Amino acid sequence: MQTLEPTARGAALSPPRALGAPPARALLRGAPEDFVVEEDLGFAPAGSGPHWLLRVRKRNANTQWVAGQLARIAGCRPREVGYAGLKDRRAIAVQWFSVPQSRAPVAWSAVREADFEVLEAHPHTRKLPRGALAGNRFTVRLGAPQGGGARLAADLEARLADIARRGVPNYFGPQRFGLDGANLARASEGLRRLGPRERGFVLSAARSALFNAVLAARVGEGSWEHLEPGDLAILDGRGSFFPVDRAADETLSDRCRRLEIHPTGPMWGKGTPATGARVLELESRLAAQYPQLTGLCVAAGMSQERRSLRLAVRELAFEPEADGVLVGFHLARGGFATAVLRELIEAAADSDVA
Repeated sequence: MQTLEPTARGAALSPPRALGAPPARALLRGAPEDFVVEEDLGFAPAGSGPHWLLRVRKRNANTQWVAGQLARIAGCRPREVGYAGLKDRRAIAVQWFSVPQSRAPVAWSAVREADFEVLEAHPHTRKLPRGALAGNRFTVRLGAPQGGGARLAADLEARLADIARRGVPNYFGPQRFGLDGANLARASEGLRRLGPRERGFVLSAARSALFNAVLAARVGEGSWEHLEPGDLAILDGRGSFFPVDRAADETLSDRCRRLEIHPTGPMWGKGTPATGARVLELESRLAAQYPQLTGLCVAAGMSQERRSLRLAVRELAFEPEADGVLVGFHLARGGFATAVLRELIEAAADSDVA
């Protein structure tokens, strides 16, 4: 069996920071309650239709397991349950699911189980598709050693202001690659040896590692937050992008400084990225370093797509507590809280960072 390119794991799991060494060390996720994520759908339930839209609170449970439990209660197949995205297991997560209406009525608002409960239930017109949300709100408790919450807040204040002003590199988090990079390691097996469910996870890991490698290179050269000739720029929180044919003028540069537009990196697929000049040269050179990963994406028939290199961190606030600091922020869909936290703190040895 072939081995994975030796630097792919490093690009995926330990890419370089952009804002310098973190100003403090803190405990991350000492308990599930220390990491709370709540989906922002961006739309209201329809109020009628053949599906139920369920707002569910889960604790220390993964999204797919909860979906299976909801299917059991609804009397439907697990694949008929919809959800916008996977949420962290070791956390408190409030997310939306859809289930088809069953012949026998279900009192959804009364559903309470050990690891999850249904908070709201609304009739809706269709199954909830992947990616159908505006973003996620996070509330993270950072534990301070020896009860030094006020000291930790003081140490973090300047870095938090920097993150609010500049954003952070939009790296895929380690959970994208499986436990200790296990999904990425399986990219060397090829598509034929992977089952349908495994195939999706491995392809996602391969594409994400290539993106992280390109972003890491641009962090290294300082261009991750600036528009370069040949870039494809994306509007913040949107899917539309446009080419930067020459050096960005003052208006474009100013919009980039205000986090309204960002440079993008490749989500690899067949063909060549639509970038140009030095940007295309960089992306092509890095793709050539990872032939197993690019070959897997091409063999699966995936198309070239783009993802923002920078992640704007909105509604950023913090509050000192006796034994830590509570940090809250909102990220657009697809953004990983780990991308923010790795620029803010060095996780203590007993943290759960997966």
